[in-house]
Amino acid sequence: MSAVKPLEAVARDRVGKGAARAVRRQGQVPAVVYGGGQPPQAIAIDLVRARTLIYAGGFKTTLFEINAGGKKTRAIPRDFQLDPVSGVPLHVDFLRVVAGQTLEVEVPVHFINEDAAPGIKQKGGTLNIVMHTIPLVVPADAIPDAIEIDLTGLEIGETIHIEAVKLPANATFAGEPEAPVANIVPPTVLGAEVEAEEAAVAEAQSAEAAEEKAEGEAEEAAESDKKED
Repeated sequence: MSAVKPLEAVARDRVGKGAARAVRRQGQVPAVVYGGGQPPQAIAIDLVRARTLIYAGGFKTTLFEINAGGKKTRAIPRDFQLDPVSGVPLHVDFLRVVAGQTLEVEVPVHFINEDAAPGIKQKGGTLNIVMHTIPLVVPADAIPDAIEIDLTGLEIGETIHIEAVKLPANATFAGEPEAPVANIVPPTVLGAEVEAEEAAVAEAQSAEAAEEKAEGEAEEAAESDKKED
């Protein structure tokens, strides 16, 4: 289960595009805390702290205790915006969490024991991941860091469906139970794609080399004609 993380913030009196730009110029990220039957609260969080949390992974499954001017609120990130060029955080939305509340979250999937899967280890198959996260409905205070899926004994052609994944207590799936999470594919499936790509690169390089050779021969012929003149 993810531990509750403290997050220092500053309450904002002004909202809007102009106010948000002013916050960013001060090295902070504008954010809002909403839900829980209370009015939205505009806050600002430190840019470096926000960037570290977002890029560390698991940001949207982490429960935070936000301290804004001495007022502490438990909330979970619901969305964030990044600058499309620089990747700098521009805005964060937090959802208030109240006691006994359940949430729908996307929990990362970790695959373990690849070496114990005959289809991969002995037969050269490849793990084809269909879902990198699984939608779960869980208590707000019991969000798992990740879901582990054991690959032991899996052969080529076998598929892991959501309904076969072991979940922590009090967690339920929010998606289709028959949805595929991953499967083991034959080595030729991905190998053919790689070979085709390598062949295309080799062909392009060969054509480029031939063109350069032709240009070089043309230049030599032109210089030879000048000398004869």
